[in-house]
Amino acid sequence: MIEWSESQQMIRDVVRRFMEEEVAPHVEALEHGDLPPYDILRKLYATFGMDEMARARFAKQIAREKRGDTERAEKGADGDLAAKADQAASTLIPIIELCRYCPGMVTAMGVSVGLAAGAILSKGTTEQKERFGLELLTLEKIGAWAITEPGSGSDAFGGMRASARREGDEFVLNGSKTFITNGPFADTTVFICKLEEPDVDVRDRKILNFVLDRGLPGFEQSGPLRKMGMHSSPTGELFLSDVRVGMDRLLGGEAALNKSGGGRESAKSTFQTERSGVAAMALGIVERCLELSVKYARERVQFGHPIGEYQLIQEKLARMEVARMNLQNLVFRTIELTAHGQTMTFAEASAMKLYAARAAVEVAMEAVQVYGGNGYMSEYVVEQLARDSKVLQIYAGTDEIQIRAIAKDLLAGG
Repeated sequence: MIEWSESQQMIRDVVRRFMEEEVAPHVEALEHGDLPPYDILRKLYATFGMDEMARARFAKQIAREKRGDTERAEKGADGDLAAKADQAASTLIPIIELCRYCPGMVTAMGVSVGLAAGAILSKGTTEQKERFGLELLTLEKIGAWAITEPGSGSDAFGGMRASARREGDEFVLNGSKTFITNGPFADTTVFICKLEEPDVDVRDRKILNFVLDRGLPGFEQSGPLRKMGMHSSPTGELFLSDVRVGMDRLLGGEAALNKSGGGRESAKSTFQTERSGVAAMALGIVERCLELSVKYARERVQFGHPIGEYQLIQEKLARMEVARMNLQNLVFRTIELTAHGQTMTFAEASAMKLYAARAAVEVAMEAVQVYGGNGYMSEYVVEQLARDSKVLQIYAGTDEIQIRAIAKDLLAGG
């Protein structure tokens, strides 16, 4: 894939109009925490039939599982590739277009649909998928995926202290989580913790995933935390004190207790999915920053000339365009792989995430520089995008963690 197809451009144009009419007028309220993003996201899903498509895919998956058909569907013939590419593009285009105005909304949507629902659909039993999955996929309910703890940072598994103590057919959950997207408003939370195994070092204990509902006794969700950017994505803390749950809330049920790898590999695949989506987010931010910077460079006059006539400004614009082209090509590659039924390796996803995050931050900060003093003022969009872009270098693994994953893969292959 080397360019957007005509059908993909039509999808993009329609989605962009929705963003201009339904998102742009509410950015101020979203930025100041006066308006949670969920009703707008639900309207997005309803307007473009994303909820109905999710229901149809879910029904097919459940039907296959009940038939005992656990094999992946065979790859389609080449004639199906265009349709598959359009389908893949239709999931990424709303991400790109949302990030032109409100990147935080993508985070809120992605964690609920991609991470929380994704964890349930990949790890849960058929019964658990039917019980918890569909309402998250359609955004009828909001989901959170809780892995990060106050003391763990990038050492998500080794530093994890949240625990599950087995008592017969029940588990007693304790611990706290922080920086949890959708945490304050989540109806359903996938809580990741370690099984208490007295004879096993705490760093090596099994990783388990539990599905929690808002309001369970002993389960507390904080209000939204104040943060640098992504204000339209509510972030909170979770506190569990002797929360009792049955085996029905352990993702995978009894089998999860015997699974090799202790749940680390499945969580790793979730990180891979999250990292792959950052390129689309970065593309939306970069496209908008470039568009605004070009417009400003044409209109802003200094020393008797539009600033776009000065070479230092031209260099900034040129570097922004290079970043836009590179990010667009990464998004095209993601679409092409998906159409062929393939995914990036973990190291490739890490490399894409590393580049995309750095490119978004560099372009957004340069856009502020093009605007000068105006760029530092909150009334200008580039100020918001500069703040929002920074977290791309932090969540889903910091830049340093991406470098480690890439280098480790390279050295292992040597």
